[in-house]
Amino acid sequence: MSQTSDILIIGAGVAGLYTALKLSPRPVTIITARPVGEGGATPWAQGGLAAAVGANDTPNLHFADTMQAGAGLVDPEAASILVDGGAAAVEDLTRLGVEFDRDADGALKLGREAAHCRDRIVHATGDQAGAAIMKALVKAAREAAHITILERMVVEDLLTDDNGSVGGALVYNVAAGERIAFDAAETVLATGGLGGLYAVTTNPKPAQGHGLAFAARAGAVIRDPEFVQFHPTALDIGQDPAPLATEALRGDGAILVDRNGRRFMENYHKDLELAPRDIVARAVEAEIKAGRGAFLDARDAIGAKFPDAFPTVFAACQQAGIDPREKPMPVAPAAHYHMGGVSTDFDGKSSVNGLWAVGEVASTGVHGANRLASNSLLEAVVFGARIADQLREKLAVFPVEPGAPADRMDLPSRPADPAAMTELRAAMTAGCALLRTEESLLETIDVLHELGGHEAMTSGLRSALVTAELIAQGALSREESRGAHFRRDFPETDKEAMHTEICTTDVYEEDDEDVDA
Repeated sequence: MSQTSDILIIGAGVAGLYTALKLSPRPVTIITARPVGEGGATPWAQGGLAAAVGANDTPNLHFADTMQAGAGLVDPEAASILVDGGAAAVEDLTRLGVEFDRDADGALKLGREAAHCRDRIVHATGDQAGAAIMKALVKAAREAAHITILERMVVEDLLTDDNGSVGGALVYNVAAGERIAFDAAETVLATGGLGGLYAVTTNPKPAQGHGLAFAARAGAVIRDPEFVQFHPTALDIGQDPAPLATEALRGDGAILVDRNGRRFMENYHKDLELAPRDIVARAVEAEIKAGRGAFLDARDAIGAKFPDAFPTVFAACQQAGIDPREKPMPVAPAAHYHMGGVSTDFDGKSSVNGLWAVGEVASTGVHGANRLASNSLLEAVVFGARIADQLREKLAVFPVEPGAPADRMDLPSRPADPAAMTELRAAMTAGCALLRTEESLLETIDVLHELGGHEAMTSGLRSALVTAELIAQGALSREESRGAHFRRDFPETDKEAMHTEICTTDVYEEDDEDVDA
């Protein structure tokens, strides 16, 4: 069976929904594995959206902070596009129904997060920015006449024609129990991140980087996959995924202490708790491994205001029997955001005809080696609008007879085997997380190769393995430490900043491999 769409968007988070809305009046179909608004990472985003809208702020200052955080790999033109679009993004989201937090005079309330030189984080309902933005976008998308939303549609792979152009996706319709060849003139990946490949993550467990695998198998260039950002302060309360203790807590003055109450960030960086995330994360990891523990103390800075100011964090603490007004919260680093992704130009176009990427799955050049806090929601909005500008008036031309990949159609259409994913997540956490070495990375790759012959191979496990190896191979080839990537055997940063670029049709089957790293 087959279906046809003018423009196909895979994913229904902020990036996918906003791109679809901006494509009006051109017809667009959104497909998502779960009901819209459920299962993705966007509703969990606590920090907010970074935008230079304060009286003492400018896009130039936001630009400087973005460049500094990215450790030499931020594209200046991409960063300029991002920061210049901040005010317009806030205005447009407000028009779509997002109720950002404001003071008594109606001015936006602005918060501070790590590595920002100004208060520029726009919040919604305290620490519920992602959920507030998603609620407004879901409502607008459901009401938009040009958008068709298809739920419970699991993408297994992209369709390509004999010329290598992408022409839609191979999809499993869960409700009907059948595969569909979904033909499309243009395909936009908005599939989100890959934190679910790690044993400790703030992402939903199904966030396993499948979109990256789809693009890699279609021949797209994957850029800088080794740069995985670990949030320094996930709540260490034994939950999977780990609840996030938003960086805004530290922006409001919460401090990191060991089990004896000693503030330890003064031993690691001059900016203390507001140092770049990679530095804070490694400091927290070091304190834990030294046996001193790591805790976020918000008693003096936030105290009684905690339930109203940070309701999501407070609820998670209460579930664990912790009252953050009275005692520090145990924290640990957790896989949080992927800075690498499908390499795109400034308009979201990949290296493959017919394929676009937006949001966390894309590498637009704005994050470099270390994402500046709260730039991710802004990136999804700014670059989603740019994709829409390119496609809105473009003539719909379908690739020549794209066909379903025969070697994928024999795999069961199921999520990855839980036991196999547990082994994969453990291997990635042990050898390809905050601290890496050649030995640890090769051991991780060996595990991935062994899992490649798993007797219960499914389309989900296959994609998870592809993306995991992209990360590990990228980390193996980068013999330096930069931003979120730290090699204990290469602790210094090279003078010249270089991107990792991988182009392959199947990264874990060596006979088919064609890697340029």
